[in-house]
Amino acid sequence: MSEEATAQELFDAIGADYEAAFGRPPVVDAAVRDLLTTLPPGSRVLDIGSGTGRPVAEDLTAAGHHVTGLDVSGEMVRIAREQVPAAEFLHVDVRKWESAPDSWDAICAFFPFLQMTRAETETVLGKIAGWLKPGGQFALITVPADIEDVPLEFLGHAVRLTSFAPDDLEQRVRAAGLEVTGTRSEIFEPGKPGAEPEEHLLITARKP
Repeated sequence: MSEEATAQELFDAIGADYEAAFGRPPVVDAAVRDLLTTLPPGSRVLDIGSGTGRPVAEDLTAAGHHVTGLDVSGEMVRIAREQVPAAEFLHVDVRKWESAPDSWDAICAFFPFLQMTRAETETVLGKIAGWLKPGGQFALITVPADIEDVPLEFLGHAVRLTSFAPDDLEQRVRAAGLEVTGTRSEIFEPGKPGAEPEEHLLITARKP
C-alpha cells in the first residue's frame, strides 16, 4: 500500500473492520428508514459506495426493492455479495461509470465523496441528477468540513480527505439540479479503539 492510501487501497485493507467500527450510524438509519417509508414498491435504488452491503442494500432488498451497489474496493464488493446476495454489486469507480438517464427511483451516496476532489464531487452530483427519475430521491451522507486534500489517519491508515462545509455542499447539490428537502447532523462515535468521534451530515433531495 502507498504511504497515503487511495479509496480502493484503503477499503481493500479495512474490509469487514469498517462495518465493525461504523455499524449503523444514526443518520444512515434515518436515511434508510425514510426511503423504506416513501419509496414505491419494487423501486430501483443505486447505492454509491455500497461497502459491505449493510445496512443499506440489506434493508432495502429485504423490503422488496432492487438495489445495485457500486464500490471502488474489490474486497468490499466481495463481502457485500456474500452478505446481501439479493442485491447486485459492481466493482467500479462511479467517476468512470455511466447509467441511463431517468432510470433510478432513488440514489444513496453515503461517504463516497471524501476521497474525491471537489471538482469530481460536483461532476458526480451532476451525473446523479441525470440518472434519477423525475421525483426521484437522493440521500447523501458525509463528514462535513471545509478541507481540501488534507492528510489524516483513518482506522490506522494514512489518507487524504476533501470535504465541504454544510452550506457549501447544499449549494452544490442544488447547483446539480436537485431540490434539497432536508438536512440532519449528529456526532457519531465509532465502535473501535482509536477511531475518533465525527460529525455526520445527511442531506436529502429530490429531482424536480
